[in-house]
Amino acid sequence: MALQEKIDQDIKSAMLAKDNTRLRGLRAIKAAILLAKTEKGHAEALTEETEIKVLQKLAKQRKESADIYKQQNRDDLYRIEIEELEVIEGYMPKQLGREEIESIVKQLIADTGASGIKDMGKIMGLANQKLAGQANGKTISEIARALLA
Repeated sequence: MALQEKIDQDIKSAMLAKDNTRLRGLRAIKAAILLAKTEKGHAEALTEETEIKVLQKLAKQRKESADIYKQQNRDDLYRIEIEELEVIEGYMPKQLGREEIESIVKQLIADTGASGIKDMGKIMGLANQKLAGQANGKTISEIARALLA
């Protein structure tokens, strides 16, 4: 089942259950998916990879907003962002731990014969492709940089 269909069903369930918190997060996901479809001229359904990127973008936005609200002592708005983030993360693939990411990056370095920081771009490209949706790009970059240094 495509993500959009699942979201539509979950919106109906949340409406029936009068779960406004979940409903708010689901509507944000649906709006982002519809925007992505029209933005890139996709008349058909989005690919799973594109859907994951949309979810990652939403999650990143919520995290950044939550951080700002926390710094400004706006606990009411912080709580809303965190609630939406939890709903969004429920539709994302399982995130890998740092150790798992590190082992995959080590394997990529061994497979490609990368020897130093000059090969960072090649490793990052392969790692981002292999770990799409399962790891944060910033974390991958930190690990790759540490292993190549």
